[in-house]
Amino acid sequence: MSDAGDAGDALDPRELRAWMAFLAAGHLIDHEIEHQLKRDGGLSHPEFEVLVKLDGADGKRLRMSDLARQVMVSKSRLTYQVAGLERAGLVERTGCESDRRSVWAHLTGEGAAALARVRPGHRRVVREALIEVLTPEEIDLLGDALSRVAGRLREP
Repeated sequence: MSDAGDAGDALDPRELRAWMAFLAAGHLIDHEIEHQLKRDGGLSHPEFEVLVKLDGADGKRLRMSDLARQVMVSKSRLTYQVAGLERAGLVERTGCESDRRSVWAHLTGEGAAALARVRPGHRRVVREALIEVLTPEEIDLLGDALSRVAGRLREP
């Protein structure tokens, strides 16, 4: 993973170490979470995110376009994920009465139950893989730093 282009753009050793550690930690944590979600509820990490967003929404429902923005995937990718969740009985899609172009995704009772089953294990994995490894100060620093990165990438 080196830059073969302009040497002036190459990451210095400190920057490269941070980048490689970020990649490794992200992949390893995601793998642990994916394994736990599959084991405890047959869910993928993206499916879990969809259920979490719906669970936190007013009326346990969101327009598909709003849901796509919140889970940061394309509308077509979200449609695929929600279709699978709908087949499993965890989500329902309904038309919007006020805007015929919009579709609502709604968390079902079965979806809420599935979420309740996997959440304790998810929290355990996040704690063991990330939170317990860091000091409280590092947790604050990481939260601040990654929030800045996300904010910059969300800018138009």
